[in-house]
Amino acid sequence: MGLLALFLYILTISTAASGGGGGDEAALLAFKAGFSRRSSSSRLVSWNSSTNFCNWEGVTCSRRRQPTRVVELDLPSSNLTGTLSPAIGNLTFLRRLNLSSNGLYGEIPNSIGRLNRLQRLSLSYNSLSGECPANLTSCISLKILDLDYNQLGGHIPVELGNKLTQLQMLLLTNNSITGPIPYSLGNLSSLRNLYLDYNHLEGLIPASLGKFPSLQELSLEANMLTGEFPHSIWNLSTLRVMGVGLNMLQGSIVANIGEKFPLMRFFGLHENRFNGVIPSSLSNLSRLTDLYLATNNFTGSVPPTMGRLQFLNCKNMLDKNLLGGQLPRSIVNLSTTMQLLDMEGNSFSGTIPDAIGNLIGLSLLDLGFNPISGEIPESIGKLTNLVDLALYNTGLSGLMPPTIGNLTKLNRLLAFHTNLEGPIPASFGKLKILFNLDLSVNHLNGSIPKENLELPSLAWILDLSYNSLSGRLPPEVGTLVNLNKLALSGNQLSGQIPNSIGNCEVLEFLMLDKNSFEGGIPQSLTNLKGLNVLNPTMNKCLALVTLAICNTCV
Repeated sequence: MGLLALFLYILTISTAASGGGGGDEAALLAFKAGFSRRSSSSRLVSWNSSTNFCNWEGVTCSRRRQPTRVVELDLPSSNLTGTLSPAIGNLTFLRRLNLSSNGLYGEIPNSIGRLNRLQRLSLSYNSLSGECPANLTSCISLKILDLDYNQLGGHIPVELGNKLTQLQMLLLTNNSITGPIPYSLGNLSSLRNLYLDYNHLEGLIPASLGKFPSLQELSLEANMLTGEFPHSIWNLSTLRVMGVGLNMLQGSIVANIGEKFPLMRFFGLHENRFNGVIPSSLSNLSRLTDLYLATNNFTGSVPPTMGRLQFLNCKNMLDKNLLGGQLPRSIVNLSTTMQLLDMEGNSFSGTIPDAIGNLIGLSLLDLGFNPISGEIPESIGKLTNLVDLALYNTGLSGLMPPTIGNLTKLNRLLAFHTNLEGPIPASFGKLKILFNLDLSVNHLNGSIPKENLELPSLAWILDLSYNSLSGRLPPEVGTLVNLNKLALSGNQLSGQIPNSIGNCEVLEFLMLDKNSFEGGIPQSLTNLKGLNVLNPTMNKCLALVTLAICNTCV
C-alpha cells in the first residue's frame, strides 16, 4: 500500500469512528488511491473534494439519513487497475458494490466483512487472487455473491453455508478453488443460482445440494468431482439448468426425468461415467434447448420419441457412448433451428433418413464411427448451412450425391473408410470455402474432376488415397496453393506428374505412391521448401529423387 493510500486509510478509520458522512468521503478517496495512476478510467475524474462525494460518478447515497451515507458503488467496466483498498470496509452502509470487469488484482481485503448491510457483491472478471476471505461470511445480508472469472484459490469457507442465509446467487465460476464442496451449502434455502464450474473442486457432491427448494441453476462442470451422483438432486423440480459435465461422476438418469424437471432448458452430463439407458421420458422435457450426454457409458437405443424435443440445439448430445440400435428416424423431427447434431462414436445401425434435409439449421452433422448403411440421401443437399459434414468409418455405400455441391458453406467433408463408389461429383468444385476434404479408402472411380482442384481454400488435407481413381492428374492441382497435405496413394492414376504442382509452395506431405505415374519428378518440386514427406514409390519409370527435394523421401 502506498503512503498516500495508507494515510487515507488511517484517516477514514478515524473519521468513520465519528459516524459522519465524512468517513465515507475519506474511504472513497482511499479506494481511489489504490488504483494505478496509469489507470485509464475517466470515471474517477469527478472524485475530488471540490464536489460533494454523493455526486461522484458511480456513487449513490441515501437521502434518508443525515449525514448522507454511501449505499451503492457501481463502477463496472471502468478500466480500474490496482488493488482493492481495505478502506472499502468503512463504507458500512453499502448495499451494492459492483466492480466487475476491471483490472483489480491482489487479495480481497478482510475488511469487506464489516459490510453487514451489503446485499450484492460483484467482483467478477478481474484478476483477484488469494483465498475467499472467511470474513465474507460476516456479510450476513448478502443476496448475490459474484466472484466469477478471477484467480481465487483455497477452499470454499464452510461457514458460508451457515451464515449467509439470505444468499440467492453464489457465483464462483472459473477460479482455482480447491477442496470439497461444503455440505453446509445445503443450508442456503434461498439459493436460486449455484455456479462452481471450472475450478479444482474434488470429492463427492454432497447430498445436501438436493435440499434447495427454489434452485433454478446448478453448474458444477469442469472440476474433479467423483463418486455417485446424489439421488437427492433429481428432486430439484425447479431446476432449469443442470450442468455437471467434465467430471468423473457415476450413476444413471432416473426413469421419470421428464416429470421431475418440467422447466429444464440445459441438461449436461457429458464426459463423465454415467451409464444405463436414456429414459424415454427425457422426451417430455419440452423446453430443453441444450442436451449434453456425450462421452459416457450409456447403452441401449435412443428413445424413438426424441423428435419431440422441438427446441433442441446442442453439440455434444450423444457422441462417444455405447448406444446402439437403429439410427432414430425421429431425429428428422427435431427443431429446424438446431445447429449441431453429433452422434459420432456409437453403434447405431440403419440408414440416414431421407427427411434429414428437414434439419435446415444444421451447421454440423457428425455420424462418424457408426455401422450405419445405405446411401447418402440426396436431400442432404438441402442442409445449406452445413459447415462440417462427417460420415467417416461407416458402412455407407452407393454414389456420392451431386447435391453435396449445394453445401456452399462447407469447411470440412470427411467420408473416409466407407463403401462409397462411382465418380467424385464435379459439383464439389462449388464448395469454394472447403478447407479439408478426405474421401480416402472407398471404391471411388473415374477421373479427378479438374473443378474439384480449383479450390484454393483447401488448406489442410486433400486425401483421395486408396480408391480406384484413374486418368491423369489435372494441371489444375497447381491451384491448391494453400494445401498442406495431398494424398493420392493407391489409385490408378497415370501420365506425368504435372509441373504445376510446384505452385503448391506450402505443401508438406505429398503422397503419390502405388499409382501408374510415368516420367520424372518435376523439377518444380524444388519450390516446395517446406516439403517433409514425398512418396513417389511403386510407379512406372519415375526418375530417382534427390534428397535435396524434401526432408523425407520414402
